[in-house]
Amino acid sequence: MPLTVEFIFSACMAFALFGWAALALAPLKRDYCIQFARGVALVLAVVYLAQLAFNTVEVPGGSFWTIGGIATLFSAPENAMLGWTHYLAFDLFIGSWEAEDAVESGVPHWALLLCLFGTLMVGPVGLLVYFIIRTISRRSVPA
Repeated sequence: MPLTVEFIFSACMAFALFGWAALALAPLKRDYCIQFARGVALVLAVVYLAQLAFNTVEVPGGSFWTIGGIATLFSAPENAMLGWTHYLAFDLFIGSWEAEDAVESGVPHWALLLCLFGTLMVGPVGLLVYFIIRTISRRSVPA
């Protein structure tokens, strides 16, 4: 199978979902599940680096200094895939931190699952919801 952008997209998405599934199952073997998810995030970081080195495309008018320049950069599928891999790796790592922190902060697993889903789908919003729930949970847990 040729290494197309569509193949990289499908492979990265499927691989990342294994990491998210591990976080959802964290109460079974919390440390193992968190480390597994972080391992997936690190592999995605390596994939990101490989894409950066070998699979990006120079687009005339593209730059990181204006919103139009960024839109132009991401008009190439190879560059959009690079950005997507960035999101997959970072969001999964943030999710692993949430799963690790939840026990100490008294966040119930059902609430963590909502936050993980939010972090998977809309990264910063999921993190914001986690911090709100974490703050509420810490106030209700005796010191």
